Amino acid sequence: MSKDFVVQGAATHVEQYGEGRPALFLHGVPDSAELWSPVLGEASRKYRCIAPDLPGFRRSQLPQNFVFSLDGYAAWVNDLVDALGIDEPLTLVGHDWGGIFGLAWACKYPERAGRVVVMDTIFSHLYRWHPWARVWRTPVLGELSMLLMNRPLFLSEMRRGSVALDDAWLAQLWNAMQENYRTRFVTLKLYRSLNPPVLLPWQPLLQALAASTPLTVLHGAHDPYIPGWTTRLFHTEDVRVLEDAGHWVPAEAPGAVLAALGVAAPEIHNGQT
Repeated sequence: MSKDFVVQGAATHVEQYGEGRPALFLHGVPDSAELWSPVLGEASRKYRCIAPDLPGFRRSQLPQNFVFSLDGYAAWVNDLVDALGIDEPLTLVGHDWGGIFGLAWACKYPERAGRVVVMDTIFSHLYRWHPWARVWRTPVLGELSMLLMNRPLFLSEMRRGSVALDDAWLAQLWNAMQENYRTRFVTLKLYRSLNPPVLLPWQPLLQALAASTPLTVLHGAHDPYIPGWTTRLFHTEDVRVLEDAGHWVPAEAPGAVLAALGVAAPEIHNGQT
């Protein structure tokens, strides 16, 4: 079921499935709620699955006074949870920038997070951005890269991130980016908001979260953007390295995501049983 909720004065698109305990799925860049499609069908047998488009992505508006900072991302997630009427601890699932949004929220509101599962994301001052992120963080150069982005370049880079991505999924992702051109420039603001030292004061909060809340980290062994050593920076022993996956674990290895959520499912490849 699709529905728009008002979050910080802006329409926010949300996909919802199931009626169990709440689980919030947050996508990253350059995705939308559709990233989770291979997971939500099976997960909805156990959870009330909630998958929004992040602010400024695909069908969600960007709030007029949206704050591009860790505190701002945490506040947006918290306001979304309030708008959804959730008053019990939920399961948080985040990929890429969705992991950053979600971990900032869980660190600030640990009583609202009953379990956390993140994948192919970072939350440490020790990580120095991958080459494309460095381009996007550079004024003028970042804008030029977004203006010059074309379909062959986009598809090639996505394939480099995850060789097993489905052609149809990539096509709809590119089409969605063309329909919402604003997403490119929201992406620049996201990357420019997170200088690595900004994450240093959050490390005690992350450590406290991991000590009090079950925290699972999934990582695609062939992720070209986030190196494997970063998985040791989440203060949890529950780290699962997926040898056959790249950066887009939800699309490549949905069965591993389901297993982390405690959902038994048949073997799945790119959403196909």
